[in-house]
This record gives sequence, C-alpha cells and structure tokens, in this order.
Amino acid sequence: MYYDTHAHYDDERFDEDRDAVLLSLAESGVELVNNIGTDLSTSLACTALAEKYDFCYAAVGYHPHEAKFMDDTSLERISALLKHPKVRAIGEIGLDYYYDFSPRDIQKACFRRQLALAADTGTRVVIHDRDAHGDCLDILSEFPQVTGVFHCFSGSAEMAEILVKKGWYLSFTGSVTFKKARKILEAVAVVPEDRIMLETDCPYLAPEPMRGRRNDSRLLPYIAAAVGAVKGWSVEETALKCLENGKRFFNIE
Repeated sequence: MYYDTHAHYDDERFDEDRDAVLLSLAESGVELVNNIGTDLSTSLACTALAEKYDFCYAAVGYHPHEAKFMDDTSLERISALLKHPKVRAIGEIGLDYYYDFSPRDIQKACFRRQLALAADTGTRVVIHDRDAHGDCLDILSEFPQVTGVFHCFSGSAEMAEILVKKGWYLSFTGSVTFKKARKILEAVAVVPEDRIMLETDCPYLAPEPMRGRRNDSRLLPYIAAAVGAVKGWSVEETALKCLENGKRFFNIE
C-alpha cells in the first residue's frame, strides 16, 4: 500500500475529475494522501479535502513563490488551521531561487516566520528547496528544534547525510526516474530506510514513461521501483517501508 506524502489535488488541473481520481486511488493500492498548501486559499482547499476524504490529510503554509503575499493576517489564519485534527504539518515552505517569483529577501523572511510558528507550536514542516540549498540549511540552523521533510529532494548525498543526522526525512518524486537523476539516486542510496518517503507532487513531475502528462498518485509504483532498485528492495517492500515512515512522520495511526 502506498502513501503519497505530497500532492496538490486542489490544483485546477483536477477540476474536471478530482473526485473520480481520488475515489479510484484505493483500487491502485494508495492508502493515504497528503495535500499540501502553497498559500492561504490552497491551504483552506487542502483542509477541505481532508475533511471530505478519510484517507486525506493536509499541510498548510506559504510556498516561496507566494511569499510576497503573506501578511500578518494570513499567517494568523495559517496558525489557526494548525488546530484542525487533519492538518499535520506547515508546508510547503522554503526557498526557490530557480524562479524567484518572490524577491529573495521576502522569501527568507516568510520562511523564518513560518519556522518560528513551527517552533512555537511543535509542528513539523514540509520544505521546498530549489537551487537554494545553502541558504535553506543556514536558515534552518536558526531553528534547531524544528524538523520535517525535504520534499522532492534535489540535493547531494552529502546534504542528505547532514539532514538525516539532524533528524530530517527526505521525500522523492518521479524525478528519480529521469535520465539525469544520477545525483538524486546517489542521495537515495545514503538515506536510511526509516527516513525515506515517496510522493508524486502531482499534478507535476510525472515519472517516466509518463513524463509530460498530468501526474497523480496511481503512478507511485514507478517511483517505488526506481527507489527500490537503488536500495535493493522490491516495489512492495519500498511501498510498505515508505508507508510506515509517512504514517510515523505525520502521526497517523
């Protein structure tokens, strides 16, 4: 059974068939799904999906792309959502220097404010880190009591080892199946079996051979196969280990 620990079923690309897709997941062995917010409106939508479907949970927060829109009021509303029983993390938060849709100083300020919220509430975080590894690690060092998961991990094996020693989890997407995945697979190799999770990041990052199409949780076996090939596990073993890790991380019985 699979746990898609990072999905965006609130995305408009699912508007025509969202319920049909979600209701079909059990037939494909998908047991649990986390829908991840990127701003206040998507965080509310993810929470609503978690209320509607027993197998769905949510994370709430401001993505670095949306950092320029976060103000005191929106952060207070994110904080209030943390009291919902099916909201299990703050995320996705972090830094994105690839697109720079929000100025970097604003991204950093937004990141720090949400990490401070995590520290105050004892909540785990879901990190988005694209082309900003050094600054992410530096800012996280200011909040040593905060841990979580680096989603769609794209750093080096050395960075993976540093994070694991600090108590972090790493999650991997369909990018592990891409032709240029060597560095990511090197990171997979060094992550202990109790710190690794699977995700689709759907509708993005569909794995080979579906690359370029809309992604969804039914494609998790392709990701599990690529991870398992590195770790020496079968697809079924990979799915089970990552399911248990996800349940432990998000405190799901």
